[in-house]
Amino acid sequence: MAMMKSLALTAAMIGMTGAMVALTGAPAHAGCGISSGSVRILSNDFPALHAVNAAAETCAGGGVTVTRNETADHTNIQVPALTANPAEYTTVVVANSSIVLLMNDGLIRPLNDLVAKHGGSLKKSQLITIDGNVMAVAFMANAQHLYYRKDILEKVSVAPPTTYEEVLDAAKAIKAAGILEHPFAMNTMAGWNLAEEFVNMYLGHGGAFFKPGSAEVAVNNSQGVATLEMMKALTAYSNPDFLTFDSNATAALWEGCRNHELLLQSCKKCGHRQFYPRIICTECMSDKLEWTRSAGRGQVLTFTICRLPVSEAYADDVPYVIALVQLEEGPTMMSNIIQCDPDSVATGMAVEVIFEKRTEEITIPQFRPVPAAKKQ
Repeated sequence: MAMMKSLALTAAMIGMTGAMVALTGAPAHAGCGISSGSVRILSNDFPALHAVNAAAETCAGGGVTVTRNETADHTNIQVPALTANPAEYTTVVVANSSIVLLMNDGLIRPLNDLVAKHGGSLKKSQLITIDGNVMAVAFMANAQHLYYRKDILEKVSVAPPTTYEEVLDAAKAIKAAGILEHPFAMNTMAGWNLAEEFVNMYLGHGGAFFKPGSAEVAVNNSQGVATLEMMKALTAYSNPDFLTFDSNATAALWEGCRNHELLLQSCKKCGHRQFYPRIICTECMSDKLEWTRSAGRGQVLTFTICRLPVSEAYADDVPYVIALVQLEEGPTMMSNIIQCDPDSVATGMAVEVIFEKRTEEITIPQFRPVPAAKKQ
């Protein structure tokens, strides 16, 4: 059976040409090995990298400055920022996909001297070596997690899956019972695309990427075929739009909900605000998008009251209200109207967002009528 395993994607911190003062100082300040100059870090924007960059900030002081730019636009910034002379950043954090652009333009230098001086604790598997030169150091792994609805699995008497085969069997059982039409969710566009999904699942099937003792690719084998067949089988139980689901575009939304913030995408070019998240502006087609906080207020545009459950999964929830809420900022979003008698909901009703924690990871935005005291 193919076990669902964590996949180590190369996230590498690499020293840039022109950064030697920041990277190779003599006497140490705060144990960092540098005594003057600046460390300027560019990275993606998510918590694991925040922790790494924050650790680097402890080197500041005594003539050393440390700055960081954590942004989802990091891949668009990297090449022009590092082509400048001097480079805008001394250090960038990259993934497998983004390091190639930098290497093609000759924007990173070998790290052999730094590894020899400071890398005594590094494992050989962490050294990204090309033509005998260490070009990057892998320092973290992306873990792929399986989230499931315990109540739905219990309805079909299925234990939480531990293998891909068991995931497929669970999906079949849930669909056959009429509980969900698309019981398996996939994020397979940018941010975690089909190729990366193949890599993860291929490792789970026990596959090796190269023939032993060589650099000859070895994915055209029984494990590779099994991986493709499993991916194809899972798509039959996924939403037909699975290729448009972008984990990068949706991650900030869910992180905002966990922090009790309703976030909207705002176009830097035309100012248009939109929901649900996309990778481009639906008004001007620009890909220059940023997240902005919504006031969380709006009005009911239209609604329906569900008095019969659409599936067994919602049997205990009826009656409940599904509504389209038009936010003050313009976008509309579908949600539930809660904390009120369903029959009291009306078109034009003023509502405000509240956040319902479903699991440690998932918090969803819901709406409730605006209390009378707030309307005054």
